[in-house]
Amino acid sequence: MNAETLKKYMDIAPEIEEAVKAGKPVVALESTILSHGMPYPENLDFAAKVEEVIRAQGAVPATMAIIDGRLKAGLTPAELERMCRADGVLKVSRRDLPIVVANKLTGATTVATTMILANLAGIRIFATGGIGGVHRGGEDSMDISADLQELAHTPVAVVCAGAKMILDIGRTLEYLETMGVPVLGMDTDDFPAFYCRKSGFGVDFNCKTPADVAKIAKTKWELGLAGGMLIGNPVPEQYAMDFDEMSAVIEKALAQAEEKGVKGKNITPFLLAAIVELTGGDSLKTNIQLAFNNARAAAQIAVELAKL
Repeated sequence: MNAETLKKYMDIAPEIEEAVKAGKPVVALESTILSHGMPYPENLDFAAKVEEVIRAQGAVPATMAIIDGRLKAGLTPAELERMCRADGVLKVSRRDLPIVVANKLTGATTVATTMILANLAGIRIFATGGIGGVHRGGEDSMDISADLQELAHTPVAVVCAGAKMILDIGRTLEYLETMGVPVLGMDTDDFPAFYCRKSGFGVDFNCKTPADVAKIAKTKWELGLAGGMLIGNPVPEQYAMDFDEMSAVIEKALAQAEEKGVKGKNITPFLLAAIVELTGGDSLKTNIQLAFNNARAAAQIAVELAKL
């Protein structure tokens, strides 16, 4: 997309635009975690803290959203408040993007859409909670998150605490391998499972430092290899949840979804809300801490990439 067309559709906050032009470290953030993942006003407090974590490492935060049909890289306080209040805020993936923009609607960006907007704004590093993937039973339902296709095609490195535990993690990793997406571990040999530090599945390479990740990202893109990378960053030990306990909770949440006939794009928000209820709020506390941890790691990687 040329600069003129980009201006027609997108607003990039001056601080972010200047940082990208100067080759300074910038970290993209999604907005679905705010509008569809947390209650108000806790989400507003969380949004401010995530930005602080990124700035403390020497990088610039860039929250993505669509407001009244405008693509946004960086939000004003009023726009952030609007996303957190979530009145009439849609959950927007790649397929929804042209509909939302053409009709001047307002939406929060998923992992896939955040990657698209980050790439348009020239941002290479993105911190999220957990990625979407192949849903359990996906071999029959074909319920596979658009996040995986985006990772195959869009040159953005995504730092996450693994795939959400509600998914089929083994099949998710198989899909990423088929799509040629490098899956790196942030000082781990084991791909993390969101609330838990280990999933029982390995990563392609254990990066001991943020500089190791930056070096691989730079090499991948300089070689002209399409797509992004996935960096699994385990939740800190003190906030991690027990794998067996969480597996039992997820089975209960899946049974509730089945009973209520919840499907498609509504399944993930439903399951995450059910898990919060079933864990007495503990899963939300873990979710918040892993998001801070991912923001910190992403900012450190962005700083190293800027040095290269």
